[in-house]
Order: sequence, then structure tokens, then C-alpha cells
Amino acid sequence: MMNELPIDMNNPRVREYLLLIRLQVLTPLSLLINIGSVLTCSLVADPSIRGIFRLYPAPVSPKAVVIGAYVLLIYAAQIGYCVLLTAARKPETKQAIVKGVGFTLILSNVLMAIWAITWILQLFLASTILLALITLLLLYSNLNLLVYHPPTRARPLDVALIHAPMRFFLILPMGIMFEYSLFVYLGYTYTPTAPGIPTDYAQYQLPGFLAVVLTNLFSTLVIATRRDIVWCIAAVWICVSLWSERPKGAAVYITALVFTAIHPPALIAGFIYKRFKTGRVALVAEDDALYRAARVPDSTGTTNHPNGGNGGQQGPREVDPEELWG
Repeated sequence: MMNELPIDMNNPRVREYLLLIRLQVLTPLSLLINIGSVLTCSLVADPSIRGIFRLYPAPVSPKAVVIGAYVLLIYAAQIGYCVLLTAARKPETKQAIVKGVGFTLILSNVLMAIWAITWILQLFLASTILLALITLLLLYSNLNLLVYHPPTRARPLDVALIHAPMRFFLILPMGIMFEYSLFVYLGYTYTPTAPGIPTDYAQYQLPGFLAVVLTNLFSTLVIATRRDIVWCIAAVWICVSLWSERPKGAAVYITALVFTAIHPPALIAGFIYKRFKTGRVALVAEDDALYRAARVPDSTGTTNHPNGGNGGQQGPREVDPEELWG
């Protein structure tokens, strides 16, 4: 059917237009699937997503309410992205949507919907694999955006509705959910007591400490070098979700608190460093053109120097227009 249309399907602009149409249809659909699955598993299923958090407390288990607010922010940002999909007019914005994000966001939404089901079914190996795939997809998309479609002040809507949603979505599985699911699968969990707190919550301190330190060191490096405000907000949010869930072992609790305080100064330090680095004035070397006439060899083969000098560079001499132009 498509081959019968009077359209050159090999034309890159036509292919890009058709791809944009597919994204305009599939992206909102994938977001609805994600929202529907997560809401159903959170409000209808028993045990719910939050119930699994209670059944399997771990050294890196976050506070469900804080993560829930984070997920709602991701959904709100993706709704804005879907609006931009239909309203985009600038070629740079369309390129960022089609080639920067593409189908990775659609796949990530679908995988997140499947993850919610595996989570409440307590299929923790499948849950961990799905979160790893989501992290890889979103990491690829964010790197693609950063390298080929970098954020710029000239297009603030692109920053707010393309880069920010993708960054927020990436940090959720990479910063906390993958680690937590892996800990539950490996059995690094406490014995839950209801009501009350786990009696063995001081176990598995070293794995929890390493997980928190490594992920937050990476976040600090990105925040300082890229001066990424979105990453800073998301990383602080994840740290708050960690230390606000009590009880926590001292190693994990203190580490999360420390990085909560470190991320904002790292962002400020990155901006200060850039200001000093770009604020330096490069002194351009003196143009030697004014001195060339003073050093042109004469007919005797000697070099004339102004003011009777025989050596070093002298100041510019007065130029006679008649002598210069003949």
C-alpha cells in the first residue's frame, strides 16, 4: 500500500516525518500503559508495590512515598514531552525527538509496566533484568541527546520537556531501583516485623555502603563536570528517599546524608570553575604587519631598521602614502 503512494519513501525527510508520526501515536500510548500498570499494581493488587517494599526491607530500600512522588514527577514531565511531540516546529527539536529519543522512551515505558507486574509477583530476577534493560536504554538515549543534541539556552522547551524527563527517568532505575531489586534477589534483606522495626537491620552494611557510594560518586562527577541541575535535583531526591526510610544502618544512613549535602555544592563548584575558565582573556600576539616595512631588505641586501637600530623590534614608523602606493 505504501509503495503505491506517490511519495518517495527513500527520501530522508519523508522517512523522518513518518517516524515522527509513529512517535506521536506510540509515545502517549506507552505512557498510558506505564501509568495504568503502575497504578493498578499500587492501588488494586495485594501485595502492592509498596507492600513489597514492606515485606523486603533492605539496606538500600527507599521510602515508598518519596519514590512515589518522584514517579509522579516523571509522568508529569512525560506528559509535557507528549505535548511537545505534537507542537514541535523547529527542525532542531524534531531532530532531538526523532534521533535523540526515538523509540527508547516507548520501550522503557513498556518495560516499566512489565516490571510493576513482576515486582508484585515477587519475580525478583526478572525485575532486576528489566530494570537493567531500562537503565541501558535510557542511558543510551541520554548520551545520544548529550552528544548530538545538547541542551542549549536558545531552546529552553527542549531542555525542560526532552532532556529533563529523560534524565529523571534514567536516575530512578540507575540510582535506586536496580540496586534495591538486586539486593532483594540476592537475599540481602532484613526480617520484617509487623508492627515494629527489623531486629537485624544492621546486616549487609558493606554491600549497602558500596552501592550508595558508587552511584552517588558517579552522580557527583556528572553534576560537577556537566553542571547538570536536573541530575542534581534527582540525585538529592534519591538520597532523601534513602535516609528518610528508617531504620537504616549507620553506614548507609550517614553516606546518604553526606551525599545529600555534597551534590548542591558540586553543582555550584562546576559553575564557578566554568566561570573562571571561560572568564580569562586570552592576549592575542602582536600583529607583526606594522614592522614588516621596517625590515624589508633594500637593494644592497641590508635590512633597514627604524631609528637607525640594528637589532631588536622597534615601534611602528609613520607611513608615507605616496611611498606606499607609488
